[in-house]
Amino acid sequence: QPLPLWKRTIDIAGSTFWLVALSPVMLAAAVAVKLTSPGPILFKQRRSGWRARPFTCYKFRSMVADAEEKKHELIEHNDRTGPVFKMTDDPRITRVGKFLRKWSIDELPQLCNVLKGDMSLVGPRPPTLDEAEQYKLWHDRRLGVTPGITCIWQITARHDKCFERWVRLDIEYARRRSFWLDLEILLKTL
Repeated sequence: QPLPLWKRTIDIAGSTFWLVALSPVMLAAAVAVKLTSPGPILFKQRRSGWRARPFTCYKFRSMVADAEEKKHELIEHNDRTGPVFKMTDDPRITRVGKFLRKWSIDELPQLCNVLKGDMSLVGPRPPTLDEAEQYKLWHDRRLGVTPGITCIWQITARHDKCFERWVRLDIEYARRRSFWLDLEILLKTL
């Protein structure tokens, strides 16, 4: 489903407000990334958006510059089930990156994705293109809504290792999506 007007209005107002309000934090994060490890400040990655349309997702770089090339070496240490890669104590994460991730500061550049319309403040997290290629047919239902910075499973099952539980929660969100549900998820995320 395309974004309803109420949701796009909240996304534009919310992302604009937070980009301005958090600009000192974002500036400090950018300087910290640049001063503590070689490589770009931003990590740019192609992700699957609404209806699997690819877009470039922005984050502050929290890993070493060649982290994507090293991922195949670590795949056996994946902590999650299904087509998603998460690893406790990932050796590719920099010291500053650990701090940025702990406080979700690395995600703040995605407010630009929200402003552009590639993402929403609330919606299923966007998978990488290679993860989306491994989806079963029913997993694709989570791509039926615009992806978000935060989602229902991040506030209810963030440390759950089961990918299929995440998908079920994302599908539940897509079915129940409303102004009040988005507001509840945003408040619980804060």
